[in-house]
Amino acid sequence: MTGHHPWRGVLVATALPLNDDLSVDYDKYAGHCAWLVENGCDGVVPNGSLGEYQVLTPEERARVVETAVAAVGGERVMPGVAAYGSAEARRWAEQAGEAGCRAVMLLPPNAYRADERSVLAHYAEVARSGLPVVAYNNPIDTKVDLVPELLARLHGEGYIRGVKEFSGDVRRAYRLAELAPELDLLTGADDVLLELAVAGAKGWVAGYPNALPRACAELYRAATGGDLGTALPLYRQLHPLLRWDSQVEFVQAIKLSMDIAGRHGGPCRPPRAALLPGQEAAVRAATEKALAAGLS
Repeated sequence: MTGHHPWRGVLVATALPLNDDLSVDYDKYAGHCAWLVENGCDGVVPNGSLGEYQVLTPEERARVVETAVAAVGGERVMPGVAAYGSAEARRWAEQAGEAGCRAVMLLPPNAYRADERSVLAHYAEVARSGLPVVAYNNPIDTKVDLVPELLARLHGEGYIRGVKEFSGDVRRAYRLAELAPELDLLTGADDVLLELAVAGAKGWVAGYPNALPRACAELYRAATGGDLGTALPLYRQLHPLLRWDSQVEFVQAIKLSMDIAGRHGGPCRPPRAALLPGQEAAVRAATEKALAAGLS
């Protein structure tokens, strides 16, 4: 880990193992967090979109954070604290701090298409928790776009220290570096990892290490280290899987890859439905090909 910057490196947006009755298997989750760190990842992000936080009870959501901290240590855990209301998001940030976490990740207001004033007020409120905040820009799902100018303002006000960038627009990296050079850019979509690493990303909030942590960690370190001779062939090998992270069915796809790789992905809670047969076949084929190539 990197001391005062616990959001740097490969932080896995953890999938949440569910039992057949859709209850949370906390023991498996603790084991999964520890296994990711043992296999080269720097930390975990519980209660992100991949962790199905929207369909957890408050008790489950709190226990997921506590379970991750007990498994790998609070300095390696950056929970998602998204909520419809700013006060609730701040309470989740405070809960994370009480559990021992050193940073949190926060979406903009996502109950409606918020304007700039609302976005600033939202991040100001959660920043009052005292924990460093990493913004999460996902304009596809939230309908609120944290454009570089707005991110620079949020950073200038002291509300955020980094941003998980999921817009898919790699050009923004360069504009952001001009407007807010001290703001850490984190890759938010697996299928633009190489492009954003080359552009100076300091971290990766990653999905596919849930199934293939060693290969993904190797890819990240080669890409950010400028070793394109290693990174580019590995990226090409992994890309048929990485691109699922930007699909609507990313949770189901990654959980299926975990199952195929010998981990416990398991089912998703409704309203997420099972993959269609064609989707399942595509994920299965790409996963089996990666495993056959010795990727893990």
